[in-house]
Amino acid sequence: MKKEHECCQSIDYPSHEKEVSRLNRAIGQMEGVKKMIENRRYCPEILIQLKAIRSAIKSVESNILKAHLESCVAHSFENEQERTQKINEIKDLLDKFQS
Repeated sequence: MKKEHECCQSIDYPSHEKEVSRLNRAIGQMEGVKKMIENRRYCPEILIQLKAIRSAIKSVESNILKAHLESCVAHSFENEQERTQKINEIKDLLDKFQS
C-alpha cells in the first residue's frame, strides 16, 4: 500500500522528468551489457560498462535526493511533527544507501 505524503500533493513538489532520459540511457547500457555477455566479450569491457551504469544510477539517486531535501524536507520545517517525520525518513534512507 502506497503511503501518501502531503508534500507530494503540493504544487512545489519537484518534477523528476529530467531523470527519465538518464534512466533510459542506463536501460540502453544494460541492454548493451546483456549483448556483450551473450557475445562473450572481454570481461574488462563488460565491467567498464557496468561501472558506467552504476555511476548513472547513482547520479539519478543523488539528484532525486537533493530535490527531496530542497523541497519536501525544507517545507517540512514549518511543522514540527512533519519535520521529525522527514528527518527520520532521511535517516532510514541513509541506512538503506549504506547496504
